This record gives sequence, C-alpha cells and structure tokens, in this order.
Amino acid sequence: MKISIITVCYNCVDNLINTMRSVLCQTYRNLEYLVVDGGSSDGTAKLLHRVEPLFEKRLRWISEPDGGIYDAMNKGLNLATGDVVGFLNAADVYRYPHALRLICRAFSEHPDSDAVHANLQFVNADGRVTRLWAGRPYREGAFRRGWMPAHPTFYCRRVCYERYGNFDCSIGSAADFELMLRFIEKHRIRTHFIPQNLISMQNGGISTAGWQAIQRNTRLNRLAFRKNGLACPWHYFASRFLCKINLFTQSAP
Repeated sequence: MKISIITVCYNCVDNLINTMRSVLCQTYRNLEYLVVDGGSSDGTAKLLHRVEPLFEKRLRWISEPDGGIYDAMNKGLNLATGDVVGFLNAADVYRYPHALRLICRAFSEHPDSDAVHANLQFVNADGRVTRLWAGRPYREGAFRRGWMPAHPTFYCRRVCYERYGNFDCSIGSAADFELMLRFIEKHRIRTHFIPQNLISMQNGGISTAGWQAIQRNTRLNRLAFRKNGLACPWHYFASRFLCKINLFTQSAP
C-alpha cells in the first residue's frame, strides 16, 4: 500500500523542518511526500531544494501562490498517486517512527475500511503536550451530536476523493469538517478508529483558537450540513461544546 502524505505551508520554514524530519524518520518506506508551499519568502523553497535528495525521489513539491490552506490541500490531492492520502501540516509531526506502519496495518487488518483515524495530541511551542483529542469510533448520527475525527489523523483511500470530491474552499475553516461529514455521514464510507496517539499538532491552528473559534466553526458546520442536505439539530451548538469537553478531558501521557 502506497501512502501519500501532503504538507501545506506558508512562511513557516522552522516548523516545516520538524515536520519533514518526522516523515524522514518513518520506518514505512512505501510513501510519497508532497509539499505544497504558498510561495513563501522565508527560504522554504531553498530548504526543499536542499533536502530533496534525502527523500530518495519520494519528495515532490511546488511553491506558488494559492487561495489558502484548503486550496493548497486540493493541489496536493490532485498530485497524489498513493492508495491512501493523509495530511501532515507544517508544525504537525508523527509521534512515532512506526506511525505509518500502524496506519497501514489498520487498513490491512480491516480491508473493508475506507478511512482510519486516531487520537491527536496538542503541543505548545516547546513540544510539551497540553491536550489530547481522544477519538472514538464513528456511530450513525455522530456528527449531529458534535463528533468528528481529528482531521490530522484522518487517512483515507484516494478513491474516495475521486468519487466524492475534494475540499470545499467556500466553507472556510470548517472545510475539513465538511469533507469528513460528506464522506462519512452522507456517503457512508467505512472508517476504523486506531486507539493510539499518532500525531502531534501545535496549538494555535486556524480551527483550534478557543471559544471564538468554536462559535465561528459551529456556524460554518451548520452551513456544511445544509450544503449536504443533512439535518442539523437545534441543539447542535450545545452538543458540539459538550462533545469537545468530553474529547479533551483526558490528559495526555
């Protein structure tokens, strides 16, 4: 099984170094690494030129202006050739050198699964774990109760993107929610939960910036339901807030 890993970035070369290092350390070798840079002015292109030989022809990259993070992700999807696709954004890292092996094993042991997802750790600038997104298996109607997979841990067969489409950039910072809602709740792709902490994500992303982000993304999530012809319950805001509290109550090891 070939895995395509997509990293999108813009003017964050220091974070990109750590992300690329965690890819290089993976013991699973049947991968391609795609870096989509938005035309950074901080030396990102020079870095990619310099490290390209280390990836032994498994790295492809572009550096050009884009329409934002999800437009860049769609560019990566259009370049991907792997059987399975996952996103590891700048500042995100794999927790273990064998993380991709665990993902591949999950697909092998659950061949009917279209996607897998896992736990996500949040870290501060010093690398200290501050929160754990403790995932759980999908149950029918879970999105209406505030549930969603942690997108950085979501590894999905590429054929699903070919069938059901890429990210909807018009929905803003909830585009990852909308895509997973469309795939899982609307089109009923099959998922498997890996109960391990596979990815670390640095605090401060566009969708993890506190109470205001919860309110903003709740509005955008409601829009995602409407665009997919799915009912969104009147109590969705409260359900989503309570679900987030439950997801983030466990302390990370």
